[in-house]
Amino acid sequence: MKKILMSVLFLCLAVIIYPQDFFRGNPDSGKSHIILMNPTAGNLEVIQFLIGKKLLDIDPDEVSLVGVYHASQEYDFSKSADYIAKNNLNGYFLHEVRGDLEEGNLFTPNPCSEDFRKIFENSVGVIFFGGQDIPPSVYGEENLYSETTDPGRHYFEVSFLFHLIGGSRNPAVKPLLDENPSYLVTGFCLGLQSMNVAAGGTLYQDIPAQIYDKQTDEERLSIGKENLHRNYWQNIVKDPMLMGTNLHRIHFTDDPFFGKTVRISKKEFPLGYSSHHQSINKVGENFRVTALSPDGKVIEGLAHSVYPNVFSVQFHPEVPSLYEDRGLLKFNPDDNPVTLHQMLGKHSLRFHKKYWGHISEVIEINSDR
Repeated sequence: MKKILMSVLFLCLAVIIYPQDFFRGNPDSGKSHIILMNPTAGNLEVIQFLIGKKLLDIDPDEVSLVGVYHASQEYDFSKSADYIAKNNLNGYFLHEVRGDLEEGNLFTPNPCSEDFRKIFENSVGVIFFGGQDIPPSVYGEENLYSETTDPGRHYFEVSFLFHLIGGSRNPAVKPLLDENPSYLVTGFCLGLQSMNVAAGGTLYQDIPAQIYDKQTDEERLSIGKENLHRNYWQNIVKDPMLMGTNLHRIHFTDDPFFGKTVRISKKEFPLGYSSHHQSINKVGENFRVTALSPDGKVIEGLAHSVYPNVFSVQFHPEVPSLYEDRGLLKFNPDDNPVTLHQMLGKHSLRFHKKYWGHISEVIEINSDR
């Protein structure tokens, strides 16, 4: 009983020790700060894994990680504070932004703008994670196929991205990155889509329906495994080993980002872990397409033409099970079950490590400035 009481007391103290208003205090000027958007306990665990494997190769003595979120989000971020405390993550902190956001003020100075500036001025980069669909009204369309579960998160992240990089939705607003063009802005899946929408782009709300004119699960599977971005077999066959995701080839464009910046040959076609049903339609202002799906119909990567360290991908290079053997899975009911790590293979693993190496290099350079 005494141990239980001590544990409860420890967690209560942890919430005090790890306040959720990091940037309203005096951020440690002796360290650089990396921003983690939507810092759920799961996302913090992913980052902790990547750092532990030295995929995200940063020095905890020199770099702190600050999870940033909005008060209107659906997730209970006290769980994140508990996770930080339970795992003794001394270099992890949280910051809650509380200004009112609505669709009418996302692309203009708003009650969050002061927080956005303070976060930007006290950090060297930001990472955006995956998630559910953005409300189509944010990019000027009616809802046809989108499933939005947390509009507060999308308002917050799209508005922050707009403040960072600007875009055609309000050209009069000067982007924060004009003051520090080398600042890192990167993300995965939803992170790519939010970045594109913030800059003035739009999305296909459902890839099979709007790109391939396929409506049923059987029709979707007829597109072919290489061109599927999630697995529809799980809706047809009851098999607990069926993965809801897919691994498909990534084709690099002639853009220099992957070839010269990440230093990957255009002749390489690595596998990417894919879990989405939406994709970029109209490309946002100042973005270049860096990668495509095998048939060229789905954009898999973007890089900014003005700010060299603003880039993102549609696939998921952050998933821990890509880097070590975990549970057995299969795509097709007739497949032999293997791990995601085995599915990825050495060739694609090398690409993923190089990609994380580039992100790590940008963080190190920015931290030394």
